[in-house]
Amino acid sequence: MYKKKLEDDIRCPLEYGLEIFGGKWKSRIICVLAARQVLRYSEIRHEMINITDAVLASTLKQLIQNGIVDRKSYDEIPPRVEYRLTEKGRSVVPILQEICHWSGAFYKEDTEHTMTQCQKCDYLSGT
Repeated sequence: MYKKKLEDDIRCPLEYGLEIFGGKWKSRIICVLAARQVLRYSEIRHEMINITDAVLASTLKQLIQNGIVDRKSYDEIPPRVEYRLTEKGRSVVPILQEICHWSGAFYKEDTEHTMTQCQKCDYLSGT
């Protein structure tokens, strides 16, 4: 397993925020969970496009460690695990929606090739 040689040197609140919900997959997972509330791993995987199982598992683990996503395991056969946003995770959704609104002003909209999870964004739904 990869281990960083140096710890992150985050001194700015913006850097902290981008570390928590930035990157290619974190914001997408947050948006999917915001739209669907509670999902099992396979359901999240189905909602995401072009993500490998290793990357999804790793990203979910990071979101859980940062208090954005809650993982609840049920003692059943077969085992059932559900993921949902925490209060901290839900609090970031309006920020991501605002980024989407801002981006819409400068990004050429291509609804034919828009990702499924982005179609759930308030910007694209017109609200």
